[in-house]
Amino acid sequence: MKKRAITLSINKEIIDVLANPNRTLLEVLRDDLHLTGTKESCGEGVCGSCTVLVDGAPVRSCLTLVISLEGKEITTIEGLNDGEKLHPIQEAFVNHHAIQCGFCSPGMILTAYALLKESPNPSDEEIKRAISGNVCRCTGYAKIVEAIKSLTGEGR
Repeated sequence: MKKRAITLSINKEIIDVLANPNRTLLEVLRDDLHLTGTKESCGEGVCGSCTVLVDGAPVRSCLTLVISLEGKEITTIEGLNDGEKLHPIQEAFVNHHAIQCGFCSPGMILTAYALLKESPNPSDEEIKRAISGNVCRCTGYAKIVEAIKSLTGEGR
């Protein structure tokens, strides 16, 4: 298969990559660009560990072909913080002990970010529905819901 030049916008930076058309965004992020915050777990789009934002919406990077993303804005967990300063969602996860092993955290945090952008004051049920595609084997989800809720009008 012949490699193709692709221009991507990742974390507000324009990046040129050379990739085979069958490569996934996850492969390019981790292997080529060394953005290892995006995790691979199931490789089938089921667990949510590989979730990134594309034009603000959560997508499974293990299922998304990188060639389909030219002209779209991709945000990884590395793109949320401001230098050394954590994003408020990242801080909330730390402060509410919503991170155990940390494997699901990048996808969970980006999913929460997208939810709060769309709905700044979601109910507990809306939060649970939003994160239902992200599997966490450590926390039992209660602390994750608390962390997200702490950023809403009701939680402040």
